[in-house]
Amino acid sequence: MSEPSFFDRALGRFYARVNRKTPWHRLPFLLGLFNLIALRDQLREENLHDTRTPADPRLAPGVTLQTVPEAERRFRSADGSFNDLSDPDMGKAGTRFARNIPLDKAWPEEGDALMSPSPRLVSQRLMRRERFTPATSLNLVAASWIQFQTHDWFAHTRENDKHLEVPVEDEDTWFERPMRIPRTKADDTRVEADAKLPPTYINSQSHWWDASAIYGSSKERRDQVRSGVDGKLVLKDGHLPLDPATGVALTGFSENWWAGLGMLHTLFTLEHNAVCDELKKNYPDMTEDELFGTSHLVVSALIAKIHTVEWTPAIISHPVLKVAMRANWWGLAGERIHRRFGRISKSEVISGIPGSGADHHGAPYQLTEEFAAVYRLHPLLPDRLDVRAIADDSLLDTMEFQEIILLNAHRVLTEGVRTDDLWYSFGIQHPGAVQLHNFPSWMQDITLPDGVRLDLAALDIARDRERGVPRYNEFRRLLHLKAPETFEELTDDPQWAQELRELYDGDIERVDLQVGMHAETPPKGFGFSDTAFRVFILMASRRLKSDRFITDCFTEEYYTKAGLKWIADNTMKTVLLRHYPSLAPALDGVENAFAPWKAVPAAAAGGRAGESRAARDGESTPSVAA
Repeated sequence: MSEPSFFDRALGRFYARVNRKTPWHRLPFLLGLFNLIALRDQLREENLHDTRTPADPRLAPGVTLQTVPEAERRFRSADGSFNDLSDPDMGKAGTRFARNIPLDKAWPEEGDALMSPSPRLVSQRLMRRERFTPATSLNLVAASWIQFQTHDWFAHTRENDKHLEVPVEDEDTWFERPMRIPRTKADDTRVEADAKLPPTYINSQSHWWDASAIYGSSKERRDQVRSGVDGKLVLKDGHLPLDPATGVALTGFSENWWAGLGMLHTLFTLEHNAVCDELKKNYPDMTEDELFGTSHLVVSALIAKIHTVEWTPAIISHPVLKVAMRANWWGLAGERIHRRFGRISKSEVISGIPGSGADHHGAPYQLTEEFAAVYRLHPLLPDRLDVRAIADDSLLDTMEFQEIILLNAHRVLTEGVRTDDLWYSFGIQHPGAVQLHNFPSWMQDITLPDGVRLDLAALDIARDRERGVPRYNEFRRLLHLKAPETFEELTDDPQWAQELRELYDGDIERVDLQVGMHAETPPKGFGFSDTAFRVFILMASRRLKSDRFITDCFTEEYYTKAGLKWIADNTMKTVLLRHYPSLAPALDGVENAFAPWKAVPAAAAGGRAGESRAARDGESTPSVAA
């Protein structure tokens, strides 16, 4: 770990004083930019907490740097092991989540406090969508994308035979009393030396940014999705094949499946195969395994780049953030300098994280429970999808969201609608704003393929409490933010303030994390709260900076010259147009593919060419998180 310099510490002290009166997002541009760097450095130093067994050896028994298998040194492994060659198990599937808070603050509440107030009551009174509020600066592709990413990063396993019991009001129409929510599966790797640790949980996915949602987090799953020919992944007539074991598509990770996920999984499976063709053309002597492994590296890095420089600036439309996120990838020197001269500095600030040296900043790389908590973004999903034709913008169908999720999704993707029409429909439709009273009502009574019936809003509240994620005010304090003293200070909406006061019996310290984040007024242009942003700014950089394949090994030796060029030259828009060229009219002039696309011209549509559907329909919600 690199120790903070005198300058870093001085910068941190300066901004700590400044931020007592003025938050970073209200500062002039350059001051705000360096404020973000100072915030990230402080979080790196104070908010990375290891949950692994104390004194756990950092080099697996029998493994030395000389005995690392060549395939694991050269390519990403199936389960994420051997990313850090001195600590082969770090970040692999089946290892623990870490924490962004001190471990003595990560214990769940006990007794009646755990269910006070009832998560079901929170769901019904504060979360339930009364009227759809759109996020007008985004399209539905952006909502699909973040679930695509979270399925790469993390997944908990549940225990269907052990339950949290949630109180249900007498007048509630829920089918059982109490509501029974399956518990998170207990960590079965704990030993006696873990006795002083708070409860820990296992990530069934690889922690790394390795596109495991496509490739899988086990050798068995990876072998299933590989075709065995030219390094390519399995496709059938341009679609993912059906997995008879699950009833949905065969891919790396297919839980909570729906059409939006299917579209992205198919798109980047096609992209993987296109990279294989490019590599085979340039390097005809590559073996099948080399074609697969190198394409895996290229596609996972391209996905990380798209998320960093496109998706994040779309959902956080703030001028400082746009520069900061591009700097994460290209450095403050910028893309033009990087392309012409390469890295001009060892500094990640000047020349970006890719190609810099890996650094875990004092704690082994693991994703965290707090990271999983702030990515609960269910309000992004709307209630229905208008399916329109890319050819003429005609309305083909209006589908309730239940018609395109879970076991219904595969039929929609392979039989019901042309794929380019689906992409067009997602491109011109808005997701929901992440705020109170905008949680999809259809998700508050949903039955999963295994028969488990859930209220997902109540589940979100209960999961944070179960896993020891602090409530809103304590969470803010632990992330070096001021905690509001009144409900009116928490939210600008007087009605919400009164609803919060009533449900939490006037005790602002009891407000749940999800509720507080959805109630607070975000900075201008933000699609989520500044509270959540503190975890994002820490972990977004960490996902890149800790990864050997993004830092030390981001070279031609690993990626090839053609592979690095593919990453540098491509965007979400170019990927879409490569595989669905018919989308060109809708994407013409659209800078960011996660922003609303153009509606194609059509007399029958009653609009003007070049307008987004939002403009045509007169929607007026002005910001991402209205």
